[in-house]
Amino acid sequence: MNGTLALFRRVFANSWRGLIGWIVGLSAALFLYLPLYSSFGADGEFEAIIDSLPEGLVNTLGYDQLGTGAGYAQGTFFGLIGFVLLTIAVVGWGTSAIASDEENGQLELTLAHAVSRGRVLVERTAAIVAKLAIIGVVIVGIVWALNEPSDLGMEPWHIVAGTVTMLGLTMLSASAAIGVGAMTGSRTWAIGAGAGIAVVGYVLNALGNQSEDVEWLHRFSPYSWAWDENPLAVGADWGALGLLYGLSLLLLVAGWLVFRRRDVAI
Repeated sequence: MNGTLALFRRVFANSWRGLIGWIVGLSAALFLYLPLYSSFGADGEFEAIIDSLPEGLVNTLGYDQLGTGAGYAQGTFFGLIGFVLLTIAVVGWGTSAIASDEENGQLELTLAHAVSRGRVLVERTAAIVAKLAIIGVVIVGIVWALNEPSDLGMEPWHIVAGTVTMLGLTMLSASAAIGVGAMTGSRTWAIGAGAGIAVVGYVLNALGNQSEDVEWLHRFSPYSWAWDENPLAVGADWGALGLLYGLSLLLLVAGWLVFRRRDVAI
């Protein structure tokens, strides 16, 4: 365990098949949803469909912008199915990083090889970041390739901005699962923290969309931070990215500090 980035490399050795599976699933979703826009979007059919839906449902799902290529990509993939799939993946990875191994006794075996707790957290977190980066490159490549054939009309670097935003939003869930798992050693708490951030953020955004009286709920929703400015249409929102990645870092640092001083559960 004393080799350079041994723990980092071990994560990939043990999980590369799963990573490929998630890439295939996300790619399938992109190839399924994005080409549909050229069939409906150009003729205004989406606007007609949206007008036929209840206003509350449209506001909840954020479908009011489906008439544009960027809004469609956000409403179908980046803010919905892609977000859900990637959140499921990262919460699982984040929980496995510390909490799952601690509950099943595997973490004690790792620490017995003269590996510090801080190193375990750092290298396993780095592996998750690397997985997200790989997935991000794949997403950018596919969306970039489908952009013109699907008549989405998005600027290439706006695609990058939207992808980095979605990665930041899901990294926040991963960091919560890692950090809380490191603080508590509980798989249940780790899953709850990671999934909770995603679910609560989405719900607060949906509620805030219902009327101007409750728009203030957006301030407390990471989902709103990510998508309120529609980075796929206008480019990166640096304030939102700073919040998402900064809070992720704070959760990881807090978990690292507590984990280094906490006894491993037996």
